[in-house]
Amino acid sequence: MLATILWRRFTSASFYHTRKTRLGVQNLCRPKARLQEKIPHASWRHFHAASALQNRTIPFLLSDIGEGIAEVTVKEWHVKVGDTVKQFDNVCEVQSDKATVTITSRYDGTIRKIYYGEDDAAIVGKPLVDIELESDATEANDEFVPQSPEEETKESTIPLPPSSKVLATPAVRRVAKEQGIDLTKVTGTGKGGRILKEDVIGFTAAKPKPKAPVKLPTTPTLPEDRVESVKGFKKAMVKTMTLANRIPHFGYADEIVLDGLVALRRALNADAERVRLSYMPFFIKAASAALTQFPILNSHPNDDCTEIVFRASHNVGVAVDTSDGLIVPNIKSVQSLSIYEIAAELTRLRELATRGQLGTDDLSGGTFTLSNIGMIGGTYLQPVILPPEVCIGAIGRIQLLPRFGPQGEVQPTHVMRINWSADHRVIDGATVARFSNLWKSYLEEPGRLLADLR
Repeated sequence: MLATILWRRFTSASFYHTRKTRLGVQNLCRPKARLQEKIPHASWRHFHAASALQNRTIPFLLSDIGEGIAEVTVKEWHVKVGDTVKQFDNVCEVQSDKATVTITSRYDGTIRKIYYGEDDAAIVGKPLVDIELESDATEANDEFVPQSPEEETKESTIPLPPSSKVLATPAVRRVAKEQGIDLTKVTGTGKGGRILKEDVIGFTAAKPKPKAPVKLPTTPTLPEDRVESVKGFKKAMVKTMTLANRIPHFGYADEIVLDGLVALRRALNADAERVRLSYMPFFIKAASAALTQFPILNSHPNDDCTEIVFRASHNVGVAVDTSDGLIVPNIKSVQSLSIYEIAAELTRLRELATRGQLGTDDLSGGTFTLSNIGMIGGTYLQPVILPPEVCIGAIGRIQLLPRFGPQGEVQPTHVMRINWSADHRVIDGATVARFSNLWKSYLEEPGRLLADLR
């Protein structure tokens, strides 16, 4: 009899529920920290890593692009969210204060997130985009960083949001989200109170439309100040001109008669099969020929001006005006180039500058600079030296002016002004005057330039 009573109690629902609660639910509700007492911490790390890899979406980090650059500006995106990319496909163009660089993909996959807009500042080492990998997710191991125990414990204490009690399909929820409707305020007519698409549409139609605002007379709005951050080439110009301000400048100016050069250029451009020449290749080649006689103008001092480095190559910089500011690419080894080769290189650099695609090599290594302000229309300009160079010339526009001829008669003459700035720590005024006179003679009598070419 006693055995029968015990057996019934053991098999009753309440006894079974009690045992289930004590044995099962208690274990399932143990905090994560107590479970870790029995499972090694390494196993938990493995669990988190496995979860991340199963997702197969990884951040694509902006790699170090060299020269200590920590921040770049995103100039153009070649992809958008949802695009499929392969390894070495172009992702975006970024611009530092030294050059424009194309960032390419290291993975095959699909773009899931873009972290920056155009003209935003991107940080080296931070994600540019998220990519969902096509191949085995274990490729992402080099991007994955396991969480620390403190982060895991903190994460485990975050409460989960309560589940919604609204019955609706994902399609209906999407329509409600697009219309800005709170589904908890919609009465469902479907089975079991499920909200149908028709319910959402009906709720939208039943919503009272806001009254049209009364138009009041408005006072004219005044323009507001606008603040822009200094970045890209403008940021580089701030740095360079701050250094240039420490250099003791002195100036020298002269005017040049270009009738002979105008006639020579007209004759050369008559050949339709050759590249049309501007005046700038002649100015550059004449400067290189004069630098051969005055190498001090093709030098640069060290930081404390105790040594002077005489540069073997004439890398002549040319100031180019772009939408991003003034930049100065340079033509390498001008002393070894013909006038036609200089013209071709000048065209290449200007086209790249216009598209914002100049590389670091094009923008570094300059030894001497010419700025042609005459292309814009100016006549006089006092240029600022581009460190670590020691001399720069500013060329004004060519004007047809009255001048006295050899017999005292007045005749129209092509005249151009040149303004030089030089570093007075290294160069004196007499040296610049002699250099300028030699350069001037090459342009006024182009035959002398041909005679001195090697």
